[in-house]
Parts: sequence; C-alpha cells; structure tokens
Amino acid sequence: MLHRGHQSTDGTDGGELTVPMAWLYAEYIADELLRTGDLMPPTSFEFRAGRDALALTVFLSDTDGELSGIRVVTQLEMWLSLTAYDQPWQEWVRERLAELTAEAAATGRPAPDLELAGAAWRWLEETELLAPDLDAVPGGAGVFGEDDGPKVWTPAWRLGLPLGHLAIHLF
Repeated sequence: MLHRGHQSTDGTDGGELTVPMAWLYAEYIADELLRTGDLMPPTSFEFRAGRDALALTVFLSDTDGELSGIRVVTQLEMWLSLTAYDQPWQEWVRERLAELTAEAAATGRPAPDLELAGAAWRWLEETELLAPDLDAVPGGAGVFGEDDGPKVWTPAWRLGLPLGHLAIHLF
C-alpha cells in the first residue's frame, strides 16, 4: 500500500512505502516553470539550483498540507513575494524546515517529503557555483561580454533563487 508523504499514515510501521508526493509535486512545478522560462539548459547546475530553490519555495509555502490540490496560477504572486530580492528567503527556509522537522518529530510519522526538502536545502547551501559577480562595479556589465567579467564562487541558492524568481515572472 502506498501513502502520500505528509498525509494518511496512522503512525504504525506496517512495511508500507510512504511516497513523498508533496515534494515530488513541488519539484515538478519548479521544473515546469524553469523549462517554460527557458533560462538555462535543464542539464546545468544552474538549472538544478533554480529548480531546488523554487521547489523549496513551493513545498514550504504549503502551510495547509494541500499542495497536490493547489492551482499554480493562484500561488504565483505568493511565490514571487517569497523569492523577491529584498526578502530573507534563506532565513525563511531554515525556519520553515525547523518547524516542519519539529512537527514530524512530535507525530513520529515518516517524513520523506521533509527529508528530500532538507537534502535540497543542504545542496543549495553547501554547493558553490562560479557565477558572474552581481555586486561588481556598477555599469561593468556593458563593458564585458557574456562570458567575461568578474566571477565569484557563490552558494547555489544565491544563483538559483533569482533564476526561480525570473522563471515565475516569465510564466
């Protein structure tokens, strides 16, 4: 018997497989938004960073546990707000993951969705990608070609988040 990730288990371990449907759905939404935006090749690390950042946003913003029933169009404005440049997205992610982890520990239920979200967050935090230095000298972008100019190693989430935000705008 299959169970959805963060729903319908009675807390007993009868050898049943708990399927992380909420995370898989969040990842699917993020993937589709990025593919529609056609911002990066789907095989690139930048694409993965954008997909994981968006999937975390989608998954963690589902406070009612109804992710698989939401309509993407009605959520776009909230996701834009959460991923905006001036928002403390990384603190929000840490807080929501801590809240959900505490809830899962209190119930004793399997939390495969949360495990996958935590793995995505660790990858985004611990992986650094070589990217254009967005804090370089103002006006410098016009001086350099697309592949020229200063580059810096940056955590994957710092690159993925603006890509995800832009993909939402382009949807």
